[in-house]
Amino acid sequence: MKRLIPLLFLIFLLNPGKAGTPTYPAEAKIYVQTLKKLTDVMVRDVTGPCAAARYYAYANLAAYEVQRQRAKPAHYVAFQEMLRNYPDFSSVTANQPIEANFSSLYALLRMGEELLPSGYLLEEPRKTLVAEASTKYGLDKEILASSIAYTDQIVKQLMQYAAKDGYLKTTGYLRYTPLKEAQNWQPTPPGYLEAYEPYWGTLRPFLLDSAAQFKPLPPVAFNQEVGTPFYNLAHEVYSVTRNLSQEQKNMANFWDCNPFFLVLQGHVSYGTKKISPGGHWMGITGIACMQKQLTLAETIRWHTLVGLTMSDAFISCWNEKYRSNRIRPETFINAHIDQKWRSLLQTPPFPEYTSGHSVVSSAVALVLTALAGENFAYTDTVEVEFGLPARKFTSFQQAAQEAAISRLYGGIHYRDAVDNGLKQGQQIGQYVLLKLKPGK
Repeated sequence: MKRLIPLLFLIFLLNPGKAGTPTYPAEAKIYVQTLKKLTDVMVRDVTGPCAAARYYAYANLAAYEVQRQRAKPAHYVAFQEMLRNYPDFSSVTANQPIEANFSSLYALLRMGEELLPSGYLLEEPRKTLVAEASTKYGLDKEILASSIAYTDQIVKQLMQYAAKDGYLKTTGYLRYTPLKEAQNWQPTPPGYLEAYEPYWGTLRPFLLDSAAQFKPLPPVAFNQEVGTPFYNLAHEVYSVTRNLSQEQKNMANFWDCNPFFLVLQGHVSYGTKKISPGGHWMGITGIACMQKQLTLAETIRWHTLVGLTMSDAFISCWNEKYRSNRIRPETFINAHIDQKWRSLLQTPPFPEYTSGHSVVSSAVALVLTALAGENFAYTDTVEVEFGLPARKFTSFQQAAQEAAISRLYGGIHYRDAVDNGLKQGQQIGQYVLLKLKPGK
């Protein structure tokens, strides 16, 4: 029987990094590269932040379950005891031995095929994975066939589980109509796009008891009178954005993570596509896994825990967004302070409170810190492909704080949405850690 672990190292040796760059365990690198293929399809599809986090959670769960059921690595917990209505995979059997490492990569691609609107683009990478395992590197054909059949059963059960999380119901709801009160969210320029995922807060969370379990503090009460607390919040955004340093602009642009940016040039408009917040934090997770030189099993575990955390954080945040339904700074400032003012970042099409990036970044940073340790320094290169220089961080917490305050610098959030969003994310992250006790 020929095993895939040597095979993966052969693949890695045939594709070495550039001279002078650090080398990482082949298995972790290949998993991160395979997950990046899913990210690239999401960018192509203009996948929004909520949907992207959902896709990452389910796709990584498939790889996780293959490892847990067949390889039984240390630190792996049975999610059936923790995730709501989670399926029992113990009934999935195979007549032949399973190559768990191959099956994990195969599962990641198969889930991507099933989940993503343009998932068909992952068919070719999946076929290449199978062909190279079977022919180029000589993995036993019977074991290969058994591994594929087994993994397809895992994927089928997970897709059935995903179909019941409430997402499909939201696609059939009536189009959202913005409320007309002065304090409520309204579509913003330049595209005046309709509200993004107004019913996302009704989805089934993975770990939280309910979407409203960590309801944040109430936002500062709306008041358009000069000198009131809310007016002062808006004026702070106006003042800060008119006096940004270059470093503050760099922060805002680095953490923008707007999947679809509409560019207007005269009478012509066109869209540019970028990564989502979830895609950015998945990229950071991959960087951390390679820097820690993790095994494939640990790399999968870290990505899975981050995916679950992100997904629940977005459900929690969106539950609040459409409850408080607060006006964006751009709308208020244009109406009451300066009609010509525009935010540095393009205002996204959904209510303001709380800041999604603050919630998600804070929650994920706590989980990654528990896994990698305090003061884990790293260089974030995730946005380089989108023309932004890498940034260095001394910890995940520093990155989360920067991601949060970048929303104020970008002109798309008030300070209380940032501060209370961080607290909301911390509560979610602490709850995830309490339930999963992930260890290092």
